[in-house]
Amino acid sequence: MKITKVEALKKIANDIRKGVIESVYNGKSGHPGGSLSCADILTVLYFNQMNLDPKEPLAEGRDRFVLSKGHCSPALYSTLAEKGFFDRKLLNDFRNINSNLQGHPDMNKIPGVDMTTGSLGQGLSVSVGMAIASKMESMGCRVYCLMGDGELEEGQVWEAAMAASKNKLDNLCVIVDNNNLQIDGSIKEVAGLTNIDSKFESFGFNVINVNGHDIEELIISFEKAKEVKGMPTAIIAKTIKGKGVSFMENQVGWHGKAPNKEEYEKAIQELNTNYIKLL
Repeated sequence: MKITKVEALKKIANDIRKGVIESVYNGKSGHPGGSLSCADILTVLYFNQMNLDPKEPLAEGRDRFVLSKGHCSPALYSTLAEKGFFDRKLLNDFRNINSNLQGHPDMNKIPGVDMTTGSLGQGLSVSVGMAIASKMESMGCRVYCLMGDGELEEGQVWEAAMAASKNKLDNLCVIVDNNNLQIDGSIKEVAGLTNIDSKFESFGFNVINVNGHDIEELIISFEKAKEVKGMPTAIIAKTIKGKGVSFMENQVGWHGKAPNKEEYEKAIQELNTNYIKLL
């Protein structure tokens, strides 16, 4: 039976989640919660939206992606492996001292990584620079920047947002992984961050609210963002931290903790069951 495009993307997202769990388990450390919450977003970007070719990872006209929340590298690595940038077996070496797949992505060591990230709040500034350069050089590429909601507490984010609006960067798309949890608790408890959409609107962004786990909604949102002229777009993606693994969902404790053997086996079993349901 022929599967639809959306069904195919759901299967890819499920495989990306499996890669996240395998990476963090084998590395005995890492950040599974926020990696699982953004798996559907990355799936749509890399397998439906972005102009890129794993065989030419440095092609000048390619679209750029910046993982501003760099600690969620397991999601990016799993996505890049699924896309064919490197062998999926390398995910088992995550955070190994001799591996290129370190806790935060390094653009000098990993094909497909456009920017070395890890210090929260800096990714949008870099993305703004990339978007400006694309316009100045008539490169025609779009720039996508994935941020965490807790990351928005950093002041540099809003300085970059002002620059994006001032320069009318309609080739820039910010995606906020709005799972409502950060390392110390909920974003509301930690810093009182609310009304993310209206904040971006006040900084001159076109804003789209979306269910970050609905593949079809994500596709429509990214297509709408491409049509916007004269201003950057912020897609506020409502997500569930730990999505896809029941005992990790909405649990702040899984922000930065590796599963033990029993938890690993349970997580993989759940994801395998999810995959069967998609067949």
